Amino acid sequence: MKKITLMLLTLCFMVCTALQAQVSFSVSYKRVDPTHVDIIFKGKADAGWHIYSTNIPADGPTPATFNVDKAQGVKLVGKLKPGPGVKTSMDPIFEMQVSYFENSCTFTQRVELLEKDYHLEGYLNYGACNDENCLPPTNVECLVKGADGPAKAAEADKKEAEAPAVKEEDAPAATEALAAQAVDTAQVANADSAAVAPVMASGDDAKMWWTPVIKELQSFGNEEANVASKAWWYIFFLGFVGGLVALFTPCVWPIIPMTVSFFLKRADNKRKGIRDAVIYGISIVVIYVALGLIITTIFGANALNDLSTNAVFNILFFLMLVVFAASFFGGFEITLPSSWGAAVDSKAEKTTGLLSIFLMAFTLSLVSFSCTGPIIGFLLVEVSTSGGSALAPTIGMLGFALALALPFTLFALFPAWLKSAPKSGGWLNMVKVVLGFLELAFALKFLSVADLAYGWHILDRETFLALWIVIFGLLGVYLLGGIKFPHDDDETHTSVPRFFMALCSLAFAVYMIPGLWGAPLKAVSAFAPPISTQDFNLDKSTVEAKFRDYDAGMAYAKQTGKPVMVDFTGHGCVNCRKMELAVWNDPTVKKMLTQDYVLISLYVDEKKKLPEIIEVTEEGGTTTKLRTVGDLWSYLQRSKFGTNAQPFYVLLDNDGKPLTGGRSYDEDISEYIKFLQEGLDAYQNK
Repeated sequence: MKKITLMLLTLCFMVCTALQAQVSFSVSYKRVDPTHVDIIFKGKADAGWHIYSTNIPADGPTPATFNVDKAQGVKLVGKLKPGPGVKTSMDPIFEMQVSYFENSCTFTQRVELLEKDYHLEGYLNYGACNDENCLPPTNVECLVKGADGPAKAAEADKKEAEAPAVKEEDAPAATEALAAQAVDTAQVANADSAAVAPVMASGDDAKMWWTPVIKELQSFGNEEANVASKAWWYIFFLGFVGGLVALFTPCVWPIIPMTVSFFLKRADNKRKGIRDAVIYGISIVVIYVALGLIITTIFGANALNDLSTNAVFNILFFLMLVVFAASFFGGFEITLPSSWGAAVDSKAEKTTGLLSIFLMAFTLSLVSFSCTGPIIGFLLVEVSTSGGSALAPTIGMLGFALALALPFTLFALFPAWLKSAPKSGGWLNMVKVVLGFLELAFALKFLSVADLAYGWHILDRETFLALWIVIFGLLGVYLLGGIKFPHDDDETHTSVPRFFMALCSLAFAVYMIPGLWGAPLKAVSAFAPPISTQDFNLDKSTVEAKFRDYDAGMAYAKQTGKPVMVDFTGHGCVNCRKMELAVWNDPTVKKMLTQDYVLISLYVDEKKKLPEIIEVTEEGGTTTKLRTVGDLWSYLQRSKFGTNAQPFYVLLDNDGKPLTGGRSYDEDISEYIKFLQEGLDAYQNK
């Protein structure tokens, strides 16, 4: 047992050590001549890592680019230029020629100074990978400012000197205007929780609305911990189900009896055989949990939350699931290089003891990748982008690994069960094809998230539902034997289990048809786009927020003398859609939200740009730049209310003070009505 513990600790140490800061950048500035400045980015990469250059084809890895947040009195000269040392090779993953740097790199962006006073805020965005992992796209900030611009500004100075002086009677107004301008500049440059609000609104009211109320909320009791616990259990359950599904695939199921028999036969006694089988199962858990740890370490909570609505990543996920579906249909096999499995298998034969068993488990992971890879891929994408926690991938992989390892241990303990286990056959391929249909259906969800976040309107609700109706209708036809794929057997009859599965699939397709005319369809509310995106809607009973701007909604509430419910939501928030359809459409809840409260919905993943970039100081002293409306609402949620998960509902009075504790995802309608009524009672008492 000590050896097993030591092995686990060693593996975790190796994972954590290997994923520490792999790439670092420094910024310097060089005055080339009176009118030009070079911004020089110098990067260093650990051994095995490479940083992509600027010349990357479309649909490839993240190229190095220079982006401007604010420019005054300057302009860019050409594009970002890579320094010496660029290498070019064929990338087997993206199947294209890519250019990159190893060990170190240099990028230079030249800017031209146009005026005496100049100011440029920008950032380098780059991507980096090694042979196994990639870092998320990362920014390196830069700032060029000064009052020593070119002689070109002399004419402006001359005109300013010749301008008529301000008349004495106009002096107070001019002074007031300059003071107001100075205040605005200070608010943008040194924004905190009290100074952000005036950027969107002004006055003492706005300052009160943005004042943190974290302690007041905590005094009512915090529900967030319970919600996080529920989310973790859901993620674990999702992973466990994925592991059970992976068991019944052609790559895994036939291996189970062979592996268990091998352990029982090679051991001197039954107890040793059982022990080896148990260690084999533990090794499977260690391998897949390590994969979850890698994802967690690379990305972290903030990056995963950002990925959930990032257009590029969601489209990549969509394409990945479509490819996985095509593989499950029999179009081709997704396999790792055979040399990997052979090398690990050879190592397992040469070694003895615990290491040999661990290497055997690693061999299983490699040879079964063509079946488990698509399931793991979907699982990691789903839990990473909707789990609400950086630990989500690790928890999901723990559930997956336990389900995958369970039969090896159970059959070793009870070998007689092997005789009653179903034999391999055509039903295993049927499982793969059914998974292919499901992967295809879920792929549309990720395309929908990108579509909603950026407002493209290419996959509105009726289009989404039409595609799902066709997919699940075809799945039903397949289960009845109406469609054949390359690896299917030529069966002359339909088994009873297949018939009932077909019945469920066809019934689900028929259930979704009324949704084309606006029916709520609570069963698919978590996946389909919101009903507000539907052009043809006969059902007008849905609840929609009157305001999507916090300050405007608070001002209206104060004017009308009503309390406020702030709804922190997101275009890609699955549970938000569930709450809106399952809870908000209840007649009592609907009446309270539309008549008794002012409802403000704030989308934390809204990609619309702010008029100006706002710099805020987070807790701990770190500085964050808010570039989009979603960034602003996300900052409001964590700075004022101390939470960062969606959905999150909080009831406020007209001064921005909480009336009761916050509430998260819970489809209990009676509890939600109680929550709203407590807020009304508290408001009336005030």
